Amino acid sequence: MSTVTSLGDDFKLFCGRANPDLGEEIAEILSVSLGKIRISTFADSEVHVQIEESIRGKDIYIVQSTCEPVNENLMELLVMLDAFRRASARQITAIVPYYGYARQDHKSTGREPISAKLVADLITAAGADRVVSVDLHATQIQGFFNIPMDHLTAVPILASYFKENKLQDAVIVSPDVGRAKLADKYTDILHLPMVLMNKRRSGVGGKKVEFLEIVGDVEGKTPILIDDVIASGSIAEQADELVKAGSKEVCLAITHPVLVGPALERLQSAAVKELIVTNTIPVPEEKRLDGKVKVLSIAPLLAKAIQRIHQNLSVSQVFIEENILFAV
Repeated sequence: MSTVTSLGDDFKLFCGRANPDLGEEIAEILSVSLGKIRISTFADSEVHVQIEESIRGKDIYIVQSTCEPVNENLMELLVMLDAFRRASARQITAIVPYYGYARQDHKSTGREPISAKLVADLITAAGADRVVSVDLHATQIQGFFNIPMDHLTAVPILASYFKENKLQDAVIVSPDVGRAKLADKYTDILHLPMVLMNKRRSGVGGKKVEFLEIVGDVEGKTPILIDDVIASGSIAEQADELVKAGSKEVCLAITHPVLVGPALERLQSAAVKELIVTNTIPVPEEKRLDGKVKVLSIAPLLAKAIQRIHQNLSVSQVFIEENILFAV
């Protein structure tokens, strides 16, 4: 997707500071210039936004991932939304490729918040009329919004990488029962068998992981281990388990490359052949491990979704074309 038809004078695309390269790429695909906005941080760490052009009566699209530093980028998004609402925008769509706090979607112990719902309420209260995100950690987060919420998936983008590289004796591996539906999407596109890893989490926040069994044949196979988020890199331990069970080196296919804490050290494991991610979150060169971490662009998907929303066309049609009825 290189160019699109004109989106009209009522269309404006803006980008926050979380992922400016992604914003520029989306603008290039849509053949538009990013809107003029000045975002700064005061000495006391408060965020200030100044829109430097009239947006009265315009349809506004704001690209801002709520990635690390999550609280700063989330607050920046909220302040931008408020600024556009007060400047009399006609409609405001928040494009949030990575939705922070998504893993806090339910109470796992007593006296905990449901922070994913809180973030949905904050975005709505700040002025968003619509939200677009990619591969939410839990599908029920869509229901946390009382405004339209479009849930996209990067599965076709990630799967296309493996389709082009034609891995020998590949199998799709779900890291747990909760990701089985996501794994199904890969099997639908790549026509590969699926293997399920059974694990149990315990402790506060589920930080302690115990691997119970591998359901399916991985002997002599090349596993494609899938997930929505890689944060501290504990999934590398599952790659080790697959190799111990007789598999070849493991390829990881994960949408959101949070990559914090010991993640890069864990990814150095000989069991991990490569990690394929998207640029929903920026991945600086020092985190790419000399090419072991490969970044695919989510910009064409987001640009297509923005175009279809603005032209009042079906967004789900994008995935029906890939034989995916729903994002997850």
